[in-house]
Amino acid sequence: MKVRLIVVLILLTSLASARPLPTDLFLRGHSVLPAPQMVQLRPEEVSFDGTWSCDSSRLVPNHIALKSLLKDLKDFYSIDLKRAASQSRKSIVLSVAAGTVKAEGGPEIVQQAYRLTILPDRIDVVGNSDQGLFYGVQTLLQLYKPTPSGTLVLPAGTIEDWPVHNLRFLHWDTKHHQDRMETLKRYLDWSARFKVNMIGFELEDKFEYPSHPVIGAPGAFTTAQLQEIVDYGLERYIQVVPQIQAPAHLAYVLKHPEFADLRADGSNYQACLCDPRTYDLIFSMYDDVIKATKGVRYFFVSTDEVYYAGICSKCDKPYNPENRSLKWVEFVQKARDFLAQRNRQMLAWVEYPFLFEHTQLLPKDVINGVLGTNPREIRAEIEHGIRHLAYTSLQGEELLFPNNFSYLGKSGLAGGRLDSVFEEISERTRPAKPIGVYGAAWDDSGLHSETFWLGWATVAQYGWSPDMAPVEQTITNFMNIYYGPSATSMVEVYQSMQRQARFFEQSWDRIVSRVRAPGYGNSNGKGIGTTRYDWTLPVPALPQLPGLEIVRAYGERYQERLKEAEQVALENDGLKRSLFQNMLNCSRNRYNLEVFLSLADLTGHQARLLMGLKRIEDNIESAHRSALRGNPEEAVGNLVSAYERAQRLVAERKATFAGLQATWEKSRYPKGQEVNGRKFTHILDDVKDHFADRRSDLTYMIAPEESIGLDKWMDNLKAIIQAYLKRNNLPERPLEELRLEED
Repeated sequence: MKVRLIVVLILLTSLASARPLPTDLFLRGHSVLPAPQMVQLRPEEVSFDGTWSCDSSRLVPNHIALKSLLKDLKDFYSIDLKRAASQSRKSIVLSVAAGTVKAEGGPEIVQQAYRLTILPDRIDVVGNSDQGLFYGVQTLLQLYKPTPSGTLVLPAGTIEDWPVHNLRFLHWDTKHHQDRMETLKRYLDWSARFKVNMIGFELEDKFEYPSHPVIGAPGAFTTAQLQEIVDYGLERYIQVVPQIQAPAHLAYVLKHPEFADLRADGSNYQACLCDPRTYDLIFSMYDDVIKATKGVRYFFVSTDEVYYAGICSKCDKPYNPENRSLKWVEFVQKARDFLAQRNRQMLAWVEYPFLFEHTQLLPKDVINGVLGTNPREIRAEIEHGIRHLAYTSLQGEELLFPNNFSYLGKSGLAGGRLDSVFEEISERTRPAKPIGVYGAAWDDSGLHSETFWLGWATVAQYGWSPDMAPVEQTITNFMNIYYGPSATSMVEVYQSMQRQARFFEQSWDRIVSRVRAPGYGNSNGKGIGTTRYDWTLPVPALPQLPGLEIVRAYGERYQERLKEAEQVALENDGLKRSLFQNMLNCSRNRYNLEVFLSLADLTGHQARLLMGLKRIEDNIESAHRSALRGNPEEAVGNLVSAYERAQRLVAERKATFAGLQATWEKSRYPKGQEVNGRKFTHILDDVKDHFADRRSDLTYMIAPEESIGLDKWMDNLKAIIQAYLKRNNLPERPLEELRLEED
């Protein structure tokens, strides 16, 4: 263990030594994310106030760059910028002039470039195109810095900037939730501020699919609503790219009886690729979504984890690795042709079960969404004409909150996801020259999307300028920009949230499920890894008559966990104080902190739950000792104390969940909602064991605690108390009359 820890520390140290230094803008006290490519600063600062005006006479009316500038200056800095003619004394001048910046890259890169010049009485923002102008305005808006006296200053100088990667994807996975329209528009606003230009919108059943209405969940987005989201993004130079899970991860379709006969080998996980109706179904879904995403050039067919291509009994070739890969390739070929006829370029996960030797069979214009690590395979794909996205994951199986930062796990020091973003985009992409980046944020564990913003912003940073800023600067810039400069100690808040979430995750026992059937298989094959596990804790021991003896459930095995619960509860108090303070201090995105507070309430409750379960058994042991001393009334009082402690824990669970649900549903529709009498059809995936899929509603968050069965335990204890009273010739009375004077 020590040797491994030393090796990890050496690796981290060597990696850190190779990373970029803080930028000049950052050292001057200005936060810009992503960090610009070329900056020439002058020594002076430029004061900015309401006496400045804006000259947009060279633009079309209501240009999004102008709207964005006016709105954010008013919302973030309370400055109502006036419109003025070009002769105005102190003015921001917005314009577009092709070729202003000689950017490195192809035409799509060049058009995103801009020049920002800041002088004492004039600010020029010039874009190579309208898109470049919009990005220049975003940089200007981030550069404003309040001074201690309350005035705003900007650094004098010139910035020339453009992205390294053309396609900068963030991932919206709606597998287990559906965001409200206003939420998605806010996400698009913030994505645009970070110069993101692509969203991989994983719709699953959150779209109506007019060709097959049964697929769309109750309340799913209509064609008009999805187009509204797309249009809002396009105005901000973001393409909301539909991402449709198929032919695997298709339980959201195959769970319906209408499509059961298309299941591959009976599993709802994957459709049979040897049945032509599978293609008819999937391509009709593609068509539905294409009609609702006009103006988008791309389509992500996913091909995620197609474990069992060709296993269907309708297939005429043996099921083996080669035929499995060929069947996968056949699907990709047909999907590409279908989409090309509709002017969509296809993105896919080119991965297992695809075999490297079949590279020449792939369509040349497919974009591979997951850049691998094998140089030979990457080179072969590039030579064949295939482009790549540098894939990085912001979330996998963590509960409540992602592992943004390095942490000490059971196996020693583990790296955080933000460091991985830097490594997987900045380091691995150099020999591959990918066309873009993809920041995945999987919904498998049901995390709220607000927990992803630090990761999303980090992807935006290294997708735009991979080598311009160290991770620590990116984190600091994000906190300053996303919450406003008045927020304090937000890095520590995030670190505490992560520790609290890991405690929540590790505080449960993981047992073979008593309520869920085994799965179908995993990536290693059918029938492998089928065991399902649940998170739970033992119910406290019940006293046994006549002497109230117990065999403790919370004995030595839980001592370390209980000690950690005490530390977590103490830290939780400090975390919540910081959240409350920042809800007053921050000038932006207070709702984000509301979500964090709901999670902190849950982790704090979890710590108190563990300690409370142990103290319940302490009460029962005290009752046993009282019984041994021949004091049945005192024994009953201790039993009542145990009952009331359990009662408080149950009440706290209900209140905590009610608060969490109310907070989350401000930005989301109720999970598994019923709309116009139509109920959500819930069924588990035959292969994937997603935490958020264990309940059709949001109660998956408290399902582990409910599995303890404290409510039933309380009924049993009440019966034991009454039996003990009778056995000891004491009158039966309501429990509140049997309480000890002091607990």
